[in-house]
Amino acid sequence: MTENHERRRLPVGIQSFKEIRTNGYVYVDKTDLIWHLVNFGDKFNYFSRPRRFGKSILIDTLQMYLEGRKDLFEGLKIMSMEKDWAKHPVIRLDMSRGGASADEIKSYLDRTFASYEQEYGINIKPTDSLGNRFDMIIKTAYKQSGLQVAILIDEYDSPLQHSWNTPEHDGCTAVYRSVFAILKADDEFEKFVLITGITKFTQISLFSVLNNLTNISFSPEYVALCGITEQEIAEYFHTEMESMGKLNGWDMQETHDHLKEYYDGYHFCHRNMTDIYNPYSLINSLNTGELRNYWASSGATSLLPKFVKNVELRMGKFENCAIMKNIIEMSDVTGGGAELFLYQSGYLTIKSLEGMVYHLGFPNEEVKQALYEMVLPALTLREGDEIQSIQAYLYLALYNGNVAEAMNHLKALIADVPYSNKKMASMDMEERYRLIISTILNAIGFRVEVEKMLSTGRIDIVTTTPHFIYVIELKLSKNGGKKAGAEQILHNQYLEPFKSDKRQTIGLSIELDDLGKGLTDWEEIKR
Repeated sequence: MTENHERRRLPVGIQSFKEIRTNGYVYVDKTDLIWHLVNFGDKFNYFSRPRRFGKSILIDTLQMYLEGRKDLFEGLKIMSMEKDWAKHPVIRLDMSRGGASADEIKSYLDRTFASYEQEYGINIKPTDSLGNRFDMIIKTAYKQSGLQVAILIDEYDSPLQHSWNTPEHDGCTAVYRSVFAILKADDEFEKFVLITGITKFTQISLFSVLNNLTNISFSPEYVALCGITEQEIAEYFHTEMESMGKLNGWDMQETHDHLKEYYDGYHFCHRNMTDIYNPYSLINSLNTGELRNYWASSGATSLLPKFVKNVELRMGKFENCAIMKNIIEMSDVTGGGAELFLYQSGYLTIKSLEGMVYHLGFPNEEVKQALYEMVLPALTLREGDEIQSIQAYLYLALYNGNVAEAMNHLKALIADVPYSNKKMASMDMEERYRLIISTILNAIGFRVEVEKMLSTGRIDIVTTTPHFIYVIELKLSKNGGKKAGAEQILHNQYLEPFKSDKRQTIGLSIELDDLGKGLTDWEEIKR
């Protein structure tokens, strides 16, 4: 983004606290929260955050602190808080390396335990189970050091996610039960336990044997333990925001607003609604100077079809949905419904709490666009590579206000789809068209409102681009087609609310085939 001598090093993809601190990378200081968690929190803790949200760097920082690596923390907040810097033994497991079967989990634990056994001089017998070996490691580490042991388990749910709905899942959960039951049994030898994950499998794995875990995922004091706040952006990334603004021709406020729209909006506690930015996407964007879907491109959407059936038909319902408070805070991901999985995985976030009901919605444009883009091939019954070029041309046409060209590309994308997609059989034809067209517009990255309410009526779709506002009315041929749609736009004054906007407002009446064969005609109404 800038000249090399001006550019600071951002920790893109780096999960090692030691590397960040010794090689001069920018570090967002969370050490006061870490100190508080270890010294004033409960002993056994579970912490859930979406993928790529900084859980692994949190685990690594905790390890360095608990091992007494004072040299790595010079100049950080924790230095005024910690006085002893005791060197506790730390046992760390990264279950994202555990595969998706019982044999793969056993193999990973066998290798990891063997390294600790070598470190502590433990001799094992061929008959020793993994649970017994874990027990011996904890007790021996305590005996040799004279200090209680810290145990850090990162991404505990990774094998369970990947094995879900496969014959391997029961075997995976059996390994978890046999090994991690030791954590509760060895309580007196343990100083601190933290288990991180994305989704919560309560009754079938770790939580069934370790029922003394405190779920700090919803605790107001730990909202910012992972992720980046507005205050932290101002404190740590002013230089990068200036550079990004210069690169794109934005002032500081515009740069902030773009970053906020794309990557902010996460809330993890109704008692502390601090806005949290996705750290992976934010840091990547500041590093490149570009707004992109970094989170989705890292594989964040890969497990969605496994846990949410027919997601392409339900996208509109997720933009503003409700879920009981006890479900979101306590239930198993396998039985809590689509909304619970989408929340835990970072596709939805808390918008508000009303009584005992959480209102959820998409946190930001990055997530929203990524999801719509992912479901579009399934909705249009085409492979992704078949529609990418058409999507690009549709984007350009709407971006430049070329309505005729845009309608030709839209016609190509929706031809025969409402008729051919049998999953949509329960919807009326106009509803099918509205779902498909709004999904297409969301997928190409424009802001979309479906069934926007005015005092004079309800607009089918409003979509906005940097230079244009499109007010779209959909009409089947049997209901009067494009003529009826145009009359409705004019009679109900659908263009009037946008008069104060600097962008040009264009009304579009789109006529659609009664039997689902696609777009047949259209009429443009300009303000």
